[in-house]
Parts: sequence; C-alpha cells; structure tokens
Amino acid sequence: MRVTAIKNLIRKDVPIYYRRLFSGVLVIDLITKTVESQVDFTVETKPTGINEVIIDNIGPVDYPLLPLRREVKKYIAVMDEKGGLPG
Repeated sequence: MRVTAIKNLIRKDVPIYYRRLFSGVLVIDLITKTVESQVDFTVETKPTGINEVIIDNIGPVDYPLLPLRREVKKYIAVMDEKGGLPG
C-alpha cells in the first residue's frame, strides 16, 4: 500500500489560528488496484511549534485502517513541510 496523492485539496475556514482543516480525495495504490477515498484531516500547531496531523475521516477502503492512517499522516506531514498544503 502506498499513498500517491491527495486530489481536490481544499482548506476550510476556521477561526482558530493554530488549526488548519482540509478536505480532499485520497489516492491509494493497493496491491492489485488504485483506490480513491474521501479524507478530512486537521493540521494543528502545538505550543512547542510542532505540527500534529489528525485524521478526522477516511472514506471506506478495503484495507486495514491503522496502517492506512499511519501512511496518510506521514504523507500529509511531508506535504506540509514542503509547502504543498493550500494556504
């Protein structure tokens, strides 16, 4: 399993400045096929300055949820570090 992209990524307006909410379509390469699923997540900046990724919702995917969530969090963290999330 490999996360290849998050398409149609949009940022939702939130009045709390240290929380950023996003929504998009997750593209995942499974062993035999490519699957798309809705994903909602939050990037929250902690008082220490570290960004924490929180997966709020992942649409139904025929794959174990814990490894999928771990890989999605890693992918989002890298996107955030490289400036790939909408401002």
